[in-house]
Amino acid sequence: MISALIGSFISAMATVLGAAPIFFIRKLSEKWKDILVAFTAGIMVSASTFGLLPQSIEESGIVALTVGLLLGIVVLDLIEKNVPHIDVENQARIQSFDAKTLLVIIALFIHNIPEGLSTGFSYASRNEGLGPMVAISIGAQNIPEGLILAVFLIRSNAGKWKSFLIVMLTGLMEAVSAVAGYFTASYVQSMIGGGLAFAAGAMLFIAYKELIPESHGHGFERPSTYSFIMGLLMMLYISYWFG
Repeated sequence: MISALIGSFISAMATVLGAAPIFFIRKLSEKWKDILVAFTAGIMVSASTFGLLPQSIEESGIVALTVGLLLGIVVLDLIEKNVPHIDVENQARIQSFDAKTLLVIIALFIHNIPEGLSTGFSYASRNEGLGPMVAISIGAQNIPEGLILAVFLIRSNAGKWKSFLIVMLTGLMEAVSAVAGYFTASYVQSMIGGGLAFAAGAMLFIAYKELIPESHGHGFERPSTYSFIMGLLMMLYISYWFG
């Protein structure tokens, strides 16, 4: 249990690490944003395909995997349709910390819940190496996410320290949901397989619906593609090391 709590907290707080550069930079170039987003997509696809889904079958079988995967996709689809997300292409137009900015922050809180659950479910599984692997993958994708959110907030005139604090709070939401997922799966063992598949579905939806298209919209498709492959390979190596 202690390792699960520590892993979940470190993974969630990687968001804060991503926000740290806002004290030194104000503008994130489109090229580097696309590269970071593509790298994140590679991590999420690899962790879902080679980590969460195989373990889901081992824990609960193909039916639970199918139900959990589809449920994760549907839930994320509903979230995407009903809550706003960061408009990274039109940040320069934002003049103040207004209601729309607040809605974006709320959306980030909601988006972080499935990511936290995936870490918690992974630590509760029979595969001892899955928890650290997923925690690393989520942490790695939290770094660019934290940076992009922090830059967005600064351009909304939130101030550096206020932006940093908001990013930290979104990370804490992920930590809380990870703990909730861990204890729920620990007490209801039948939920583990479906929970892992749910997390995989949510991550795959985010990767294919949001991250990959976003990384290919500004003329930097080639470096973004290499970045995606590097993210995927990195998670394969982590999966290999953790068995």
